[in-house]
Amino acid sequence: MLRISWVHKVTNEEVLRRVGRSRELTLTIKLKKTSYLGHVLRHDRYRLLQVIVMGKVEGKRRVGRRRKSWLRNVREWTGVASVEQLMRLAKNREEYAELTANLQ
Repeated sequence: MLRISWVHKVTNEEVLRRVGRSRELTLTIKLKKTSYLGHVLRHDRYRLLQVIVMGKVEGKRRVGRRRKSWLRNVREWTGVASVEQLMRLAKNREEYAELTANLQ
């Protein structure tokens, strides 16, 4: 678009700034992940999926980089401190919608 060669070492953020756009994909992913988690936590028919999302695997973790879980991502994005509070908010659709409306 702007005829920037890869040799100029311009970051993606700089190219987006020059074009006047922002990263919309990450916001879309955040919205989709949080709304799907709210849907899963709200309905009882997804009991197994709730156990999988909330559950912990017994045993020891191997050495290496820890990955962030869906729950941790959503808690960081929304600013909710505990999983219990997130579950309580998800049960009330309006409260959860207000919580996820302010994502950036």
